[in-house]
Order: sequence, then C-alpha cells, then structure tokens
Amino acid sequence: MTAIKELGEFKLIDKLMEGFEIKNESTKLSVGDDCAVLDYKNKQTLVTKDLLLEGVHFDLTYCPLMHLGYKSAIVNFSDVYAMNGKPKQMIVGLGVSKRFDVEDMQELYAGMKLACDKYGVDLVGGDTTASLTGLTISITCIGEAEEGKISKRSGAKDTDLICVTGDLGAAYMGLLLLEREKKVFDKGGDDEPDFAGKEYLIERQLKPEARKDIIEALERINVVPTSMMDVSDGLSSELLHICKASGVGCRIYEDRIPIDYLTAQMSEDFKLNPTMAALNGGEDYELLFTVPLSMFDVFSQLNNPKVTIIGHITDASLGAKIISSDGGEHDITAQGWNSLAE
Repeated sequence: MTAIKELGEFKLIDKLMEGFEIKNESTKLSVGDDCAVLDYKNKQTLVTKDLLLEGVHFDLTYCPLMHLGYKSAIVNFSDVYAMNGKPKQMIVGLGVSKRFDVEDMQELYAGMKLACDKYGVDLVGGDTTASLTGLTISITCIGEAEEGKISKRSGAKDTDLICVTGDLGAAYMGLLLLEREKKVFDKGGDDEPDFAGKEYLIERQLKPEARKDIIEALERINVVPTSMMDVSDGLSSELLHICKASGVGCRIYEDRIPIDYLTAQMSEDFKLNPTMAALNGGEDYELLFTVPLSMFDVFSQLNNPKVTIIGHITDASLGAKIISSDGGEHDITAQGWNSLAE
C-alpha cells in the first residue's frame, strides 16, 4: 500500500484523475488550473452540493469505498435531475485521515468514475486535505437546463397529479439489514452476513441510481413537471416541502404508494409498517413530481410502470393528508431522517 504523504497532493490528484475523459462540450478546461472553465451558452446553470461525513452519512464497516464513491456522485446528480436538468460537471472535495492510503482513494475515485461514465458527467476539479475525524466527501455538481423548463418546488397547482418514480422504502430496509448484521459482527459473531435473496435492498442502499431515464422520457413527450423533488429524506418530508413552497395541500392514497415485495416482506420481519418505511425511510433517490390534470392523456403516453400517480394537489386550506387503505384520512407528518436532530 502507498502512503498518501509519499505522493503529496498534486501527484495524488494526477493519479486519481487517470482515466477520466471529457464528455461535454461545455467543459472547456478541466483539472490542472486554478479554475475549471465552463461554457453553457444559452442554457440555465444549475449548481448543487452534498456533504457526506463518516459516521453520520456512511459507515465504512459495510460500505465499500467504490460503492461510496458511486453513491456520493449519484446523490448530487439526482438533485440536478430533480430540477428537470442534466448534470454535466462535478467538483470533489476530500478530507482524508491517515488511516487511508493511495489505493483506498483510487477505490473511491473508481466509483466516482463509474458514475461519471454512466451519466455523462465530467469531474473538473476539487481539493484534498488532511482530516482528523475520518473521511469527509464534499461534492458540487453543475448542470444545465433549458430556459423555461426548470421544475421548482414552488410550481404545484390545485388538481395537479402527484407522481412518483420507482418504488419507495427499499433503501431504508437495506440500511436496517446492514445495521443488523453489523451488530452481530460487533458482538463477535462468526457467521458471514446472509443477504441471499435480499440483494435488491442492499443495492438500493449502497448503490442507488439517479432517474435520468425519467427526465429523458418526460422530455420526449414534452412534459415539464409543475414541481419536482428527489426523495432523499422520505416521501412525507418531500411532499410537505412541495406543499409549503407552492402554497397548496395534497391528498395521497396509501394503496397507490409503490412498495416492492421485498420491502414489504422485510418490513414485516422488522415489525414495521411498509407504508411508514415508504413515507419516512429516505435515500430512495426517486423523483416526486406534479403534472397538470389536463395533461393526463399526454402523460399517460409514458406507458412506464416506473411512474405511479399516488394522489393530487388540493387547496392549501385542506391540508396535507394521506388516505389509508381503510378510507381513513390522516395528516402527513415529516418523520424522515434529520442529521441535525441528533
């Protein structure tokens, strides 16, 4: 193994950037100068940042560095897609403690490169420094969107349809599985973790995907969501964000919330309500968006089982409610994860 101090910052950057190639015309100058140079011409520029801290956002006991690199990129790409944009460049900041070596950092960057190659994003710069508290990853992602086609949280209108992609709650179940096996390991258990048949849940936690496919599908049928967010903190939290920003209420239906069979099964094993896992679990990185009721026929052209209509927007005076399977009406409350609440 190679100690990072043997290379120094600049030789380390050169080594980590091996194999990264420019994919976008808007990237005029990449790593190697004091600033990257980007040219978006008539496009609107989107910028987002995520900060991931060891012990708060990830646990290296069960999160491989390559998976962590991939996920740290994806969570940023997802924010850009959630604005109906397309991620183009990213900048990486790292705080690295002495327990990591050069090969560890190469594993982390291999995951980032895999994400960049799959989603067509250029890594154009960053910074690396020493850390006394473990691994810190800070990523800024830059994207573009056509003027007039950006979807904000504040555009939902009364009678709009509420839609969600994929299925919800699986990432949370994956986290519970990993945490359960970690406790067994910490107690000195000799058995290997048994994830047979549960690989989907583990992958949803360790290697999520951003919904580039949905943004491209909406573009093909010329549908611009009136509002949109990605589901990072839980469906309930994101719904309330949209309602507050748009000054509206909502009605969603429990029996329409998409939940994978494995998620429901594991919820029962953990003695949890699958709907609660879907509402409050978080880290699914699916898209929650609204479209006008008048566009239902056009929207239905998607013919995509990965998109489910789960309810509709209402007047603000009616509040944010979920209709349970037995017909009862309940307030939607945000119970998703909050790192600042600890």
